[in-house]
Order: sequence, then structure tokens, then C-alpha cells
Amino acid sequence: MKIILDDVSHRYGETEVLKNISFSLADGEIVCIIGPSGCGKSTLLRFVGGLERPESGKVLLSGEPPAGSLNPLTYVFQDFALLPWRTVEGNISLVLEDHGIRGGKAREVIDDVLARTKLTDFRKAWPRQLSGGMKQRVAIARALSVRPAVMLMDEPLSALDSQTRELLMDDLVDLWTREGFSACYVTHNLAEAVRLGHRIVVLSRRPGEIREIVEIDIPLAQRLDRLPELDRLQRRIWTIMRDEARAADMEIADVG
Repeated sequence: MKIILDDVSHRYGETEVLKNISFSLADGEIVCIIGPSGCGKSTLLRFVGGLERPESGKVLLSGEPPAGSLNPLTYVFQDFALLPWRTVEGNISLVLEDHGIRGGKAREVIDDVLARTKLTDFRKAWPRQLSGGMKQRVAIARALSVRPAVMLMDEPLSALDSQTRELLMDDLVDLWTREGFSACYVTHNLAEAVRLGHRIVVLSRRPGEIREIVEIDIPLAQRLDRLPELDRLQRRIWTIMRDEARAADMEIADVG
């Protein structure tokens, strides 16, 4: 399923947040959205997910979701959003229960996503027993359980320490290599964007406009072997956004 943003603009009251945003996300692609604080990255993701409507422009879905998809567009948040009174499998089963899936059919789905995310041995664990990285793996497993066409990932690694972030990026690359999922991925971390993104949408400070869309043709699985190229790319993107980021840092309100 393809997502197309066509000339999306938005304001909250007198504050212009986004201006003339146009790009697309193809099936099996990870598009990272990056920009200074307050530039409207999370607002843009809410428009993609249908949680809000833009003041002008369109967000279009083209094609069919995967067979058996329960939620074509599914969020993964930075705060994990796990229920502390449910085990790992209980947190995953919750989204299936919302669709009337219980019993043996639910167990089949849960077994599958636990295996795909390397969590089989942790199915009976409580969230309080898990590290931050493990909690985010559970959140990803929960998202996969509804067979989404696109995962909408809002700063999913920002609450983790640097070592855990690196490990989870490796896990996401491994998962994408095996399954080719699609994702619209918001981040403020340049290293994260160049490690995971097939394309990077670089936004200006508020109102967020597209400064550049950077395509990366290095296969995800080969990027750790080509770090000098990624470092050069990261420096180039930082050059594009450095002055914007400095100006945004001096502003007060973050409305997006």
C-alpha cells in the first residue's frame, strides 16, 4: 500500500506548523522524517495515521493492505504504551481482542510475532521485568500482530540509551531484511535516520517545509560495512539543517 502526501499545510490558530508538504511512501520502504524541534514532524505523522486532518492538502492511500490486515496503519510510540498489569503476551493479545480474536487463533498470531521479534522466551514476563529495549520489541511485536500495511513510528528509540538504540536498530534492519515492512519513521536522530531510512525527508524549522529529500541507495544490511559513506551523508544532512536547528532552539513553543 502506498501513501501519498499532496501539498499538506496546517496551522494551529495563528501558528503555521506545516507548509506545502508533498512526498510518498512506497510499499516495503522506510521513509524517515527529520527536522528541528517544533517543525511539525509528529503532527505530520498524525495526518498520515488519520488521527487529524490537515487544514489543506491531501493524504491519500493507494493499493490494498496485506491479506488479513486488521489495522492498515499502526503506531509504535516512544513510550512503549504497555499495560503494566498484562504480560508480554497479554499486551499483544489486547489488540487482537479489540478485533474479536481470542483463544487458539490469538495464540497462533502471538506465537508468530514473538518468534519474529525474538521474544518467545519472554511471553510470560511483566513489563516491569523488561529493559527499555525489550519493551520496545514488545511494542513492535504488538504492531506486527495486526498485519499493518505501514508502521507509523514516532521517535521509537528516543527513550533508550545509546547502546540499546544500536541493538534495536540492528533488530529493525534484520526484521526489514526478512519481511520488508513499510514504515514512516519520525526521529530527531541523524544517525538513526541514515541507518534505517531508504529516503530521508528533511524539514525546515516551523513552519515545516521540505528542504530536501535524500535517497540512500546503500542496502540496509550493508550499512554497517560502509560507515564512512553514512558519516559523509549524515554530515551533509546536518549542513542542510544546522542553521534551522539553531534558530528553532531559540524559539519557545513546540506545537507539533
